[in-house]
Amino acid sequence: MDAMMMGAMSKDMMSMPGMESMDMAVMQACMDACSACEQACTICSTQMHDCAPACMNCADMCNTMMRSMMRMQGMTPASMMAMLDACIAMCQTCMDMCMEHADMSAVCKMCAQSCQACMDACMAMKDMMMASA
Repeated sequence: MDAMMMGAMSKDMMSMPGMESMDMAVMQACMDACSACEQACTICSTQMHDCAPACMNCADMCNTMMRSMMRMQGMTPASMMAMLDACIAMCQTCMDMCMEHADMSAVCKMCAQSCQACMDACMAMKDMMMASA
């Protein structure tokens, strides 16, 4: 997402309770990581390993997390934290399953790495939100 769009989003967000000190760079990094993870999981789900259902679920969760961050109206800090926790949990499940195939599948290895990056970005978002609360 480009800086101009993040700037426009930040103006809308500042009017929401509890979002006054949201760090747009951290939020953008989280959205980017969710988008990359969604793509990696979608690709991995086509490999026909037993991780495919987890990959599809993770792709859906990452897409939902990213879209929720882009559409902040109606989002509260508590609901954002719950969404972040759900995304982290789904990425962990997917990563664990893909790591079982990482030695024989470069796609599963890439997917697991993308899940880890998404979890890290979601944790950074949570940390930022807790620090500003």
